[in-house]
Formats: sequence, C-alpha cells, structure tokens
Amino acid sequence: MAATTSREDPAEPDRFGRKKQDIVRAATTLLNDHGIKGTTFQEVARMVGLNTSSITYYFRRKEQLVQAVYDATIERMSAMADEAGAHPTPRERVAHWVGMHIDLRDSIRRGSEGRIAVLSEMRTLPEDMLRALNDSYVKLFRKIRGFFGEPEDDAEKRLSTARAHILLEIVFWLPAWTPLYSSRDFERVKDRLMDVIGNGIALPGKNWPPLPLPHSEGWRSRTAEQGPQAEFLRMATQMINQRGYKGASVQSIASGLNVTKGSFYHHHDAKDDLVLQCFENSYERLSAVQLAALSLDADGWTRIVSSIAELLDLQFRDPTPLLRTAALQAVPIERRNTVLQRSERVARRFSGMLVDAFAEGSIRIVDPLIAAQVLLATLNAAYEMRGWSEGFDDPAEAVRCYACSFAYGMFTGDCG
Repeated sequence: MAATTSREDPAEPDRFGRKKQDIVRAATTLLNDHGIKGTTFQEVARMVGLNTSSITYYFRRKEQLVQAVYDATIERMSAMADEAGAHPTPRERVAHWVGMHIDLRDSIRRGSEGRIAVLSEMRTLPEDMLRALNDSYVKLFRKIRGFFGEPEDDAEKRLSTARAHILLEIVFWLPAWTPLYSSRDFERVKDRLMDVIGNGIALPGKNWPPLPLPHSEGWRSRTAEQGPQAEFLRMATQMINQRGYKGASVQSIASGLNVTKGSFYHHHDAKDDLVLQCFENSYERLSAVQLAALSLDADGWTRIVSSIAELLDLQFRDPTPLLRTAALQAVPIERRNTVLQRSERVARRFSGMLVDAFAEGSIRIVDPLIAAQVLLATLNAAYEMRGWSEGFDDPAEAVRCYACSFAYGMFTGDCG
C-alpha cells in the first residue's frame, strides 16, 4: 500500500517550497510581460501545471502572490549586493555587481534561472504589504550606495545616492537591450559596459559646458496653450511614473484634472491609447532635444552634454516629464514593438552623436551602442530623483551632479 503524504511528511515542505517557487517564477514572467492587471491565477496555474484552485493553497489573494514576486526579486538582488559589496574597492564592487547581472541574463536565456521582476507597480499594493517591501528595497538601495564607501559630507552622500540610483536603473534596463547580443559576446559586453560606467565619456580636463538649446518650446510643457489633450498627457504621465499603470486608473487621472470619467472617454477610447500617446509624446520630445543639440555650432562633447542637461532639467522640473519605460508593461504585446522601436531609434541617434564626437576627438572612444543604453537608463531614472534635486539651491547644480556619473564615470570626485 502506498504511503500517504501529509504535512508531517519530511518531504512535504520541500515539495511545497519547490512548487511555491515555481508559482512565483511563473508569476514574475507574467508580471513583467503583462503587469498586475494581466497576471491571473488561471494563467499562473496553466504555466505550472496546476488547477486554479490549487494556486490558492499557496496564495489566497493575487496581491499576496505579487508581494511574493517582489519580495523574491529584492531578496535576490540584495544577496547579489552582499556578494559584490564584499570586494575591497568601489570599482571592484560595481564590476562584480554588473557582471552578476549580465551572467543572470545569460542564465535566464538558457532557462536555468527565472527572471527578476520589474518593480514599477509595487506602489499599487495594500499599505501593509508596500511598507514591508519598501523597507526591504531601502536596505537594498543602501547596500548599493555603500559600494562607493562612506560619504564624508552631504555633497558626497548626494553624489553616491545619484550613482546608486543610476546603477540600479542600469541593471533593470538590461533586458531591453541585451537580447540584441549573443550570449557568447556577454564577456565583452561586461567589459564595455564597465568602461562606460567606470570612466564615462569625457577626456581628461574636459569641463561641463552645456549650452542652452534653441527652440526649447518644442519639448517644454505648454499645457495652457495646447488644451485638454496636453493636460491628460501631463496627468497620465505623472501618475504612471509615480504609481505604475495599475495605480494610474482612469478615475484617478480624471480626478487629478477635476473632470469626469466621461470627459476622459470623450478624448480617449481606452487607457491603453493614452499610455501609447504618452510614450509617443516622450519620444517626440527626446528627439526634438537631440536634433536641437545637433544644430549647435559646437563640438560633439558640447552637443552631447547640452542634450543631457536639457533632458535632465526636464525630468527634474517640467510639469510633464518623460514617461518611464517601466510603463511598457501596460502596452499590449502586439503594440509593444512599436514603442521599443522608438526607444531604439533614440538610442541610435545618441550612438551617432557619440561616433561623431569620437571622429573629431572630443570624447573618449567607448562602445557607442552600450553607452547610448547607459545614457537612456540614466535619463529614465531621473524622474524619481525630483525630490533629491530639490535639495540643491541651484537647479543647474543638481543636473551637473546627476549627469557627471555618465560624463566622467562613477569613481571620480571631479565632476567637471
């Protein structure tokens, strides 16, 4: 007679833990691809070979499963940060951290490890869950900031805070561009990525000389002139950046503008359409800044840093910032490639600007494709640093402090 399995069976906790891990792994994939709204118990069950009611044995509510996904990602990254932090110098710590994440992309591609979750919708969870996750994330962030050593004063702490924030965004952005590379190139990718992170693009002695760009009204907010549509773009962009797609409901967007849901649907067929318009608006403005910088009568270095300075000031202070790429989860898969193509076009234009500057000898020679992706991650992360930027008396100084990690590298105290 076969033995029955009970919760007292020593093998049962192992089976329970493995199956729970499988469920979290499947839910991570769904969250990354479809967001919280598109992640269902039915689809998770299908992926792990269970029926839907069996999932509730492990997680009674979807919010509990989502919390477990975010917890697993933060714990996993925290363990990686501990391993990297054990190295003796800031450069070695960052290099090990970056190397582990490139290796992780390889393992995910081979199927030997599961994906890490995009954390953009974490703020939509109930307050008690969010509080615990936030505490864990703050601990992770402090470990990353600790890669750069103990700051001697407030200025060093601000700089290390910016660098840690950018470093986290760089690894979160890896899934967007590493699929363009063969895994056999990943060792070279590590070296070239670390060259940009560690040494920046500036030649020795290059100062930070951004010039004002012509025709700035082309990308600055003009909501009063542009009417209701611009107001909807502004409010939706702000809310999606702050709360993620799920948290930016039609009701919350309408309430933020003091209009009815009916007014929203008068201008838009669905929220997804507005999200796509937000992306389109962001990429149009990015392109306008790039083209304005290219029109400057200046060398390549000046054109690049002038575009960076303008875009960071926009992210820090403009009423309508650029939409964070994490909102890509909300875009239907069949339309997502269009958004990714726009992102790649922006990256290629930055690559071209870098190549032009190489040719004239105004910046260091780095891998232009990888440098452009680092720059996109740096700009994308800037919106969340609005509070940080308000700690500077001079807005231009906040821009310079934040931008110097890309311009001069993460291991120098000299920011031009």
